[in-house]
Amino acid sequence: MAAVAALYGEFKALGVEVLSLSTDSRFVHKIWQEQELSKMVEGGVPFPMLSDAGGKIGTVYGVYDAAAGVDIRGRFIIDPDFVVRAMEVLTPEVGRNPAELIRQVKAFQHVAKTGEVTPSGWEPGQVTLKPGPALVGKVWEVWKP
Repeated sequence: MAAVAALYGEFKALGVEVLSLSTDSRFVHKIWQEQELSKMVEGGVPFPMLSDAGGKIGTVYGVYDAAAGVDIRGRFIIDPDFVVRAMEVLTPEVGRNPAELIRQVKAFQHVAKTGEVTPSGWEPGQVTLKPGPALVGKVWEVWKP
């Protein structure tokens, strides 16, 4: 979460709203913010830290572990129409990559704007593909991994 907070300005520049969610109470979030997060990122986490008491939201997104009573760490890209476009769920011992999250947001925004599709590892300015019958059997001519 601190890594996302450190890049929050970049997310905001992309028009992205960041929310964090856990089964911890707002009081735990407040202490965590004051005692740890504010020491990792100047000013602490600048986006809302929401409480999912009982795991109702985590259940909807398939990340609530009822036996442990916690939401498993994950991240979701939800478009302006509230469609989940991407999700990544990892066990706690491996951190997520906020740079990859930003890359994916840029790719989804490009796709929504142009109707083109982005190949694996696409970065802004790189080759995109225009889906359609003319592309069938010719992707290799346009895109090289």
